[in-house]
Amino acid sequence: MTQPIELWYWPTPNGWKVSIALEEMGLPYELKPVNIGRGEQFEPAFQAISPNGRMPAIVDPDGPDGQPLSIFESGAILQYLALKSGQFYPEDVRKRVEVDQWLFWQVGGLGPMAGQTHHFRQYAPAMIKDQRQIAYGVRRYTDETHRLYGVLDRRLADREFVAGDYSIADMAIWPWILPTHQGQDLAEFPNLAAWLDRVGARPAVKAGRAVGDELRGNLGAAGKDAEDARKLLFGQRARKA
Repeated sequence: MTQPIELWYWPTPNGWKVSIALEEMGLPYELKPVNIGRGEQFEPAFQAISPNGRMPAIVDPDGPDGQPLSIFESGAILQYLALKSGQFYPEDVRKRVEVDQWLFWQVGGLGPMAGQTHHFRQYAPAMIKDQRQIAYGVRRYTDETHRLYGVLDRRLADREFVAGDYSIADMAIWPWILPTHQGQDLAEFPNLAAWLDRVGARPAVKAGRAVGDELRGNLGAAGKDAEDARKLLFGQRARKA
């Protein structure tokens, strides 16, 4: 590589997936912070890379044809980086499908459901005075996250990692296991707890998880800055071109 990969990023579970992968794969990268609390994800320069207006996104100056390539959506980014580096993604078709299944389990299930759990448990209480209005959302998504923890705990009963050897599936899932924020007790899920510690002890995981940590704020806090950030994040509707 002649130039580092641009990582358009903010320190959240979806961002951590990619920073962890880049650290694990030893790929050089340049951090491009996207402050989602200030609406930087809606700026034209970023939306040219990520039409969905969500981070993370990457720009690889050295794409497959030697030309720059931009990618949004964390699952697609992880697959691309794994193929580029030749790491953490099996060549054998059956083994690769195993990784893909659990990667998409995270992007289609654990991430969205745990994200809604975060919203109703952490952010909604600061936005809605009558807590009875959010009680169903808290219960619904906390219970679904509990179910998904159970799926993962059963999966890890007889294996060290989610899909065979350590892979991009583990990198995708690990940042989203945040029991304190999600109302979960890991004592109920011993296999998951052991895996969480096992993956978290990896030096590259520690390094990737720490990227940009000093940038992170508390969106559930009181005060005008946090209130304005919540309005930006949670009040969006379709935008016309």
